[in-house]
Amino acid sequence: MKVFIIGNGGREHAIAEKISNSQSFYKGILYFTRPNAGMETLGHGVDIKPSDLNLLLKFAIEKGIDFTVVGPEQPLALGITDLFRSNGLKIFGPGSTAAMIESSKIFAKELMKEAGIPTADFRAFGKESFNEALNYIRHLSHPVVIKADGLAAGKGVVISESEPESLRYIDSLVNQKVHSVAGERFIVESFLRGEEISVFAVTDGLDYIVLPVAQDHKRIGENDIGPNTGGMGAYTPVSKVVTAELMRKIEDRIIRKTLESLNKSGIVYKGCLYCGLLIDENNNPYVIEFNCRFGDPETQAVLQLIESDFLQLLVASENEEIKNYELVCNSKSACNVVAVSGGYPGDYEKDKRISGLDEATGCKIFHAGTKLSGDGVVTNGGRVLSVTATEDSLHEAIKKAYNCIEKIKFEKMYFRKDIGKKGL
Repeated sequence: MKVFIIGNGGREHAIAEKISNSQSFYKGILYFTRPNAGMETLGHGVDIKPSDLNLLLKFAIEKGIDFTVVGPEQPLALGITDLFRSNGLKIFGPGSTAAMIESSKIFAKELMKEAGIPTADFRAFGKESFNEALNYIRHLSHPVVIKADGLAAGKGVVISESEPESLRYIDSLVNQKVHSVAGERFIVESFLRGEEISVFAVTDGLDYIVLPVAQDHKRIGENDIGPNTGGMGAYTPVSKVVTAELMRKIEDRIIRKTLESLNKSGIVYKGCLYCGLLIDENNNPYVIEFNCRFGDPETQAVLQLIESDFLQLLVASENEEIKNYELVCNSKSACNVVAVSGGYPGDYEKDKRISGLDEATGCKIFHAGTKLSGDGVVTNGGRVLSVTATEDSLHEAIKKAYNCIEKIKFEKMYFRKDIGKKGL
């Protein structure tokens, strides 16, 4: 079997590793777009951008690719699955209209409002209603949450503590274009308090399977301070928060309603529906955001708990056979800690030599922003490595992950030291 993976981050490395160990992939061949240093060892690299859909299609046809897995949101938003399916190719992920659940915050919020899906109150604005937004913010009590409408690599969300901060941020969105066209439209929503969790539902549009629940750590600083990042670490399961009763609420009030609402609009959602949720003090779930793909770095942890054939799950989503798939998970805990370049999520330097990778034994090291250079590995991005440990207890998984990451070194390396502590 020939499998083509679009994307080259920690999530894609973890997906590739899981597919390579799937029984249905036995003696298969993996291809990747511009792979990082870790992915290089699992298959063959292809020098094509994930956004260059026509070249990706040409490659898939010429190589006789049996199945394609899309990791990042950008190619999904651009319509890669529509293009591949219209050419008779099997691919994992939603079409471009369904992907608007992530590529447009306004689309997602209006869908939730119409379907009665619990989420924070909001108002939507654009550059044409900039002055109206200013007046609206002046009459709000803070904190509030402001989100760029489009894709902003996980950096388009700000929790504003004051009116001046809010006014400055929407000015930066509309007038300074800090997120380009992604911020020309934006939403202002009320701030909700509670515990955040990440829920992945793999669906074929009608049926779905919920994977083990994870908790991400989005802020750059310990104790959740500083700007948002693409994710500094995650752990699973979230036993302290997630009960059987809560999962029933999540499925009934959010997952089923979302899929039903999309279907009523003529949108068949295939792939992973990522539900970023907040759980309030009364154990009620609210949607913070939807994503149209697996989360990063949650995927690196969640996949360690799955014992059944992972590739078969992805194929079942495409073939509308989710109801026939049996998910089998172990009872272990996994903790993932992300090492980033100094300065991230702002400016950072690349090409820093990484040492200690061979010494960090007992963990899985998923590469993200890395590349081969000479006889070694160097940094090539903001989030560089994801170190993931799996143990019988969360306490032991956390301990092992930190024992491993402390053996890895590169200039100006930074990682949070409190990943998973909420779970204890």
